[in-house]
Amino acid sequence: MSGIGHLMVVHGPEPFDQGDVACLLDTFGPCRVLVAGVMGRTAAEESGIPCEYCGVPPSMVFAHLTGPAFLLNRGKTPDSGRIFGEIVAGRLKGGLVHVECASDTVFCWNGGDQVLAGELARVLGYDRVATRAAARPSEAGRTIRGCIPGEPVCVNGIVIGRATAAEVVLRNTGGEVEAVSGLDVKPHGLEKLRRSGCVDLAAAWCKSGHIRQKDPERAAGLQKTGRIVLLDHCAHRFYDLVTPETCGVLAIGDDTTTVAGHIAGHLGIPVLGVTDGDPDGVVGGTFPPGSLVLEAITGRDDEIGLMIAGMIPDRETDWSCWVDNVLETMGNSVRPALDLR
Repeated sequence: MSGIGHLMVVHGPEPFDQGDVACLLDTFGPCRVLVAGVMGRTAAEESGIPCEYCGVPPSMVFAHLTGPAFLLNRGKTPDSGRIFGEIVAGRLKGGLVHVECASDTVFCWNGGDQVLAGELARVLGYDRVATRAAARPSEAGRTIRGCIPGEPVCVNGIVIGRATAAEVVLRNTGGEVEAVSGLDVKPHGLEKLRRSGCVDLAAAWCKSGHIRQKDPERAAGLQKTGRIVLLDHCAHRFYDLVTPETCGVLAIGDDTTTVAGHIAGHLGIPVLGVTDGDPDGVVGGTFPPGSLVLEAITGRDDEIGLMIAGMIPDRETDWSCWVDNVLETMGNSVRPALDLR
């Protein structure tokens, strides 16, 4: 058996940053590679490996597949990697083959393709484990497992607190998300989440820990004029909104600003970030040339950011001139925290 005709679904940036994807392609043979996740796409593009991109969770990808396929993942710990595979498998009607690089294991969940699992284990030198995943719970809550106490916990890209236990339990009450256990809540984070609208916890993107450890590879700057894109506490939608015509990004929120700066640095697109000055360290703070990060002085980043968002023209514009105009208009309500112009 070789990789030809198989689909490898890669979750997150680590399999690219740590060389797992390249290693598997060398040992198993050429595969069609599909990347799930925002930072996974950034790492994939930097790797130079030909890939396809999909903005939906791995479980949704596998639910619509008919041919031979497997999941490639590298959890932050062996246990969290196994838990992630169990979550994906628990959402599927059929089986799942899961290559977990954090533990050198090929999991064959719920009666997945044992021939494929065996071949992957053989060529990689991994252990093969056949096991079963619990069915996805039907209640209107959400348990985020595999957490490390002290690390940030995100829902749809917004940090809502820091883990205090291995499991964080959330529930939806009256259309709003609240913590049940395992979380030192960040009230402003929950407030931002409420402002984004009613959250379906069952379908939400929930994650603990850093989104990516590696700094981005910086690209040369792109066009100086074009369209300006708004990211209002929704960094996970970066690739949905940014187009080849984008000349800059307005990012509202501390963590949205740092995530946007990371991805935009890879593409060479400058960022104007609006922050409160309380980032949670979900990625490293790297920004491309032409970027400016502002700290709100007279209000929160939400209010200041929306005022600046109202200044985005509905036409092509010059990025530098627009940023200068923002600074002049906002006056003493903001101060530069980072200036790379």
